[in-house]
Amino acid sequence: MMDILQRLARFLDRPLFPWKKLIIRFSIAQFLFESFLGYRQYRVLQRTKPPKVLEQEVSQEVYDKSQAYGRAKAKFGIVNALYGQIQNIAFYQFDVLPKLWSWSGNLLLRFSPKGFTGEISHSIVFVLAFIVIHQLLSLPSNIYHTFVLEEKFGFNKQTPKLFVTDMIKSNILAFVLAPPILSAFLAIIQKTGNQFFYYLWLFGAGLQVFMITIYPIAILPLFNKLSPLEEGQLKTNIEALASKLKFPLSELHVIDGSKRSAHSNAYFFGMPWKKHIVIYDTLIEKSETQEVVAVLAHELGHWSLGHTTRLFAISQVHFFYIFSLFSVFINNSSLYADFGFTKTHPIIVGFLLFSDVLGPMDTVIKLLMNILSRRYEFQADAFANNLGYNAELARSLIKLQIQNLSTMDADWMFASYHFSHPILSERLKALNWEPRKKVEPKEGDATYASVVATGRDEL
Repeated sequence: MMDILQRLARFLDRPLFPWKKLIIRFSIAQFLFESFLGYRQYRVLQRTKPPKVLEQEVSQEVYDKSQAYGRAKAKFGIVNALYGQIQNIAFYQFDVLPKLWSWSGNLLLRFSPKGFTGEISHSIVFVLAFIVIHQLLSLPSNIYHTFVLEEKFGFNKQTPKLFVTDMIKSNILAFVLAPPILSAFLAIIQKTGNQFFYYLWLFGAGLQVFMITIYPIAILPLFNKLSPLEEGQLKTNIEALASKLKFPLSELHVIDGSKRSAHSNAYFFGMPWKKHIVIYDTLIEKSETQEVVAVLAHELGHWSLGHTTRLFAISQVHFFYIFSLFSVFINNSSLYADFGFTKTHPIIVGFLLFSDVLGPMDTVIKLLMNILSRRYEFQADAFANNLGYNAELARSLIKLQIQNLSTMDADWMFASYHFSHPILSERLKALNWEPRKKVEPKEGDATYASVVATGRDEL
């Protein structure tokens, strides 16, 4: 394998190879392709009638609002993507990376002790400066998304104070975690020679496990409050389900998601022998007990069917593939030179440039992973169905769809490329969900008075 990688490295390291042009052209091509998919989806979002399976479940008012929300997100997405595309091209064309590298080096020489002037220290300052620049450039779109788009459709619950506080906490977290992780990353490459990708892969796997362990203890509480689920029928039913499936449930939490958004969700995390289930307060508030249990039956289906283990294994293969390919580009003089690094070849810069080169392959991997993810979602739905939660799961999916104003229909090309979950109509069909039938009441029927009083046409 080493011989193959070295041959590939020599083949790609050609003088005057047009790396910058290739990367920019691919970036533009990807933007145009995704814009084309967005256009196809936008046409679907202009439809005025819901899919047949949802006709009796979703009112015209809700469907219209969902379509309007989808169109608003689509417009924001295309503008935001164009904004990001302009940023990327400007970074390349105006040699922002070499200028930022030079500036961060001068900053380090002026203000740091003599023992902290090597490539690792320089790279840390460079990356932290890059993070700050990225935060500043993305701030306008984040503000618009939160306080204009989400606010307009009633989802935003954040105050300006909470928004700023979250941003400060995120940056502090990045400034605390980035230096040791980056130091280890660079030290491994410097000290292990041409076979660094084996050691980097092991480090990445260990880091993942560490983050899974530390996340609920030290990171999540910085942004959200986790409270034990109160005693009652919901807790009893969830614990009974976990016991039935032999799920290693350690704690049941309710998360205060409502302080930021009206969207609902539920998930689990933790080590194989100690799992935590987290339920959004909005889900509990807007759903019946058995509907919440059905959602968790779906989530535990992922665990029982081995989806989480398989996805972790796939991520490890993906990491190994990335690090092994990076070994091909780490000393590529033509790549560095084409982006303005003629005298120095910083490892971290090489990794950033390599990430751009990797773009076409990652697009294919993203497509394949979404296909696999949708398959797993169908399997988890079937798992909950086999446990006897067919009706409850269908109702909960419909309620979540309505509460989140999620897309109720999608263009097949757009969905294949972007969606990690099947659309609601596909999931209901897979569950053999039967839409409720309209009943035309007649005067004198026992139910007639009820229909007149409530205004309902579904009985």
